Amino acid sequence: MKTTVFTGAAVAIVTPMNSDGSINFDELGRLIDFNIDNGTDAIVICGTTGESSTMTDDEHIECIRYAVEKTAKRVPVIAGTGSNHTEYAVNLSKKAQELGADALLCVTPYYNKTSQAGLVAHFTAIANAVSIPIILYSVPSRTGVNITPETCYELSKVENIVAIKEASGNISQIAKIASMCGDDLAIYSGNDDQIVPVMSLGGKGVISVLSNCMPYETHEICQLCLDGDFKTANEKFMKVLDFANALFCDVNPIPVKEALNMMGFEAGPCRLPLVPMSEANRSFLKSNMDKLSLIG
Repeated sequence: MKTTVFTGAAVAIVTPMNSDGSINFDELGRLIDFNIDNGTDAIVICGTTGESSTMTDDEHIECIRYAVEKTAKRVPVIAGTGSNHTEYAVNLSKKAQELGADALLCVTPYYNKTSQAGLVAHFTAIANAVSIPIILYSVPSRTGVNITPETCYELSKVENIVAIKEASGNISQIAKIASMCGDDLAIYSGNDDQIVPVMSLGGKGVISVLSNCMPYETHEICQLCLDGDFKTANEKFMKVLDFANALFCDVNPIPVKEALNMMGFEAGPCRLPLVPMSEANRSFLKSNMDKLSLIG
């Protein structure tokens, strides 16, 4: 039986920024505590939502170091270490392991892309360089590269490739991955609007943007699914679905940072090329937050 990194809801945590664009580590610590205190089952640091693509190498490493130290083993820390350059991903993954990360989240190569055979070679090279578990990340809408069920099956044979964050949005594909890989590759939903459907197929949880703002509720939905109470899970899921979708009314993580700012956190701005959301989108986001009484 392979290692299960976590079950339930992991937060794809934002990286708070000061007004000058530097990282606000004090507020990152506050958000980590807020999530853990409200039931979040794992912290994902330096993912897409964490703006890792605009970080320097030193910032990326320091964020991982800080998250590991701040979390202090209360929940697992999963470090985003993916890259379109295999050697770079290998080196960053080794560094994350040295810093004490419990697992890695490795996105598919982007821009230069690759074939399915290239994906197998790329992820196997990373896995062979470390001993901690690896979660694959398939998000073709951003990278232009999909991990097919057949490739998932091949990668599931690698001992420390244990899971996939599946954000293709293709439920039929997810079902096929579950059928082909079984217990050799855990599935986490990469989309908040598909938590219940993915978990009904045997998924172990979600890597969530929604958890930044609603950690308790996201955890609760996942736990109900894990307990087999899909009826109640779906009822609670439907209550937050509009807000979960509103968090993607602009490019992630623009809306979730704005939502956190409205909630009284100091998430700050995003780094360029991401710019503040339009007033129309902000009003739309706020109206969905007001329905859930998220703004004090």
